[in-house]
Amino acid sequence: MADPSLRVSIVALPETGVATMFGVYDVLNSLGLMGIAGSAAAPPFRTEIVGEAAGSLLGVSGVPVPVARSVADIQTTDIVVVPSILLDPEGWQTGRHPQLVEWASRMHDRGALLCSACSGIFALAETGLFDDRDVTVHYDYASRLRASFPRVRIHPERALVVAGDHDELITSGASTTWHDLVIYLISRLVGASVAQEAARMFALQWHQDGLAPYTLFEGRRDHGDAVIADAQDWLRSNYSVARPVEQLAARSGLAVRTFKRRFAHATGLSPLAYVQRIRIDEAKRRLERTEDSVEAVGRHVGYEDAAFFSRLFKRTTGVSPGVYRRRYRVPGIV
Repeated sequence: MADPSLRVSIVALPETGVATMFGVYDVLNSLGLMGIAGSAAAPPFRTEIVGEAAGSLLGVSGVPVPVARSVADIQTTDIVVVPSILLDPEGWQTGRHPQLVEWASRMHDRGALLCSACSGIFALAETGLFDDRDVTVHYDYASRLRASFPRVRIHPERALVVAGDHDELITSGASTTWHDLVIYLISRLVGASVAQEAARMFALQWHQDGLAPYTLFEGRRDHGDAVIADAQDWLRSNYSVARPVEQLAARSGLAVRTFKRRFAHATGLSPLAYVQRIRIDEAKRRLERTEDSVEAVGRHVGYEDAAFFSRLFKRTTGVSPGVYRRRYRVPGIV
């Protein structure tokens, strides 16, 4: 009798971070062991760690990883997961793992789901299957992914993105959004009740607000426009001034309309939207680190109207200032 379990191949590379890899492995492999999936004769998933060669692999953190099989020996699988990868300072080096890229493409052709957790998308993107598709990635790696794979549409503010003609290309965002990935896979392939029980058992978090609350704004600086770069530098220390766009235009020596057009062309944002993003970032830091009231935080970053500040904050981050403070402030240890 054929084994009804879904085969999951978690890819280990020398650049792999082991926390994400072992987290995905433990949850998917434990559903049967812990009775979460009920009394089925076979576990829902049979999970193994695979790589370019079988044997012990030293992960980037120095932890030995037991690689069960080489991808060269795997002819079919149901799910491929490439977990977090630590990038070199110079970024991702394409062509480093041609065997893996070719194998992942072949598994996709044979019906496998291709999944990345966090920065694992860098390896999978080499297949070309994610070109002109929506993906997510760790927000700190978004600019490097864009530089390496300009045809991929990147949404670092999203915790999970499902794409492809048959919803077979699945990416999760920063760090612990591998929780979202495994909850989604369990719900889709086994059932919502099993996914809910797994989330309860392992205290998995579904990032329903997305990742915008975590994301720090970094304005585009590769435009080569010295006048706009000077305006960006000035804003970092003077974001709270009244009528900032007019002051920026005056500093530049350009007419206001000309400055606005030039600023938007260089940065991709209007000057007002750029100022708002910087102000909200500073507000997030003050909500995390001070006891100031929401109204005081709003005034500090340039908003006298507390209601307007709260609406703008929620529109930008997805949560209100009060919710942000409760959720993301690191508690003191008594």
